[in-house]
Amino acid sequence: MLISLIGDYGTGDPAFIEVTQRLLMDLPQAQIHLLSVPPFSTLATGFWIAQLGLNPGPEGRLIYHNCAPRQDDPEARRDNEGEGLTYALLPNGVKVVGVNAGYTLSFIKHHAKVLKGVNVSRGGSQFRSRDVFPTAATAIANEDFSLLGEALDVAQIPDPPDDRIAWIDGYGNIKTTIPAHSINLEPETQCVIRIGNVVSDAVYSDGSFKVPEGTLAFAPGSAGWNNAKDGNPIRWMELFLRGGNAWERFGKPPVNQPVIQSLKLKL
Repeated sequence: MLISLIGDYGTGDPAFIEVTQRLLMDLPQAQIHLLSVPPFSTLATGFWIAQLGLNPGPEGRLIYHNCAPRQDDPEARRDNEGEGLTYALLPNGVKVVGVNAGYTLSFIKHHAKVLKGVNVSRGGSQFRSRDVFPTAATAIANEDFSLLGEALDVAQIPDPPDDRIAWIDGYGNIKTTIPAHSINLEPETQCVIRIGNVVSDAVYSDGSFKVPEGTLAFAPGSAGWNNAKDGNPIRWMELFLRGGNAWERFGKPPVNQPVIQSLKLKL
């Protein structure tokens, strides 16, 4: 079994090893791959749940995610209580277990065949993804669904925003939540991109490498998946600086920063 463990513990944080040990207690043959998202970034968490879960991979996959800012209630928390645990079954058989917080379920909510709560404690530990949730996650991975609760109301899960930074890859490419189908431009159209206080010229391209060296491309990126209902591809726009680093050009903005796009005015 392949387990994708997505958490906001921090790159290299021993918390990943602690959670891995708990999962391997009940799934000793599993292969666990780790993905660290920025602190409290439910947007990045949800984006990668969909990117990993809705794309091809080996059978029997489990995505176990934890990004729980505990922002569902501004009052003081009793017994470290936080957002509840959920289970989703994707059309390709991938199981997803993790906390329903912010945008964690936003990208898969219309794709999931099953979307339910899991009847486990919402409190009991500051480190619930290690101390409370692994038993439920491994039971579900082993086809034990006795802890499943009521179906979630999809209307209560927010839609993903359509104008944010979703991820910064190792090359400095900026993956956004702007749907590619929402951009109605001809290739080589000049446009202006603003992120925070930084503004840059860009060129719309239907393929990132179809621009000269040193040009900022605004193009459908490598991230996306097929719509579970009609099979049509879903793609997300990306900012790519050929021969450079788009993230650095925009002053190293954080994930979730708004991205504003407009046509360049001709003088």
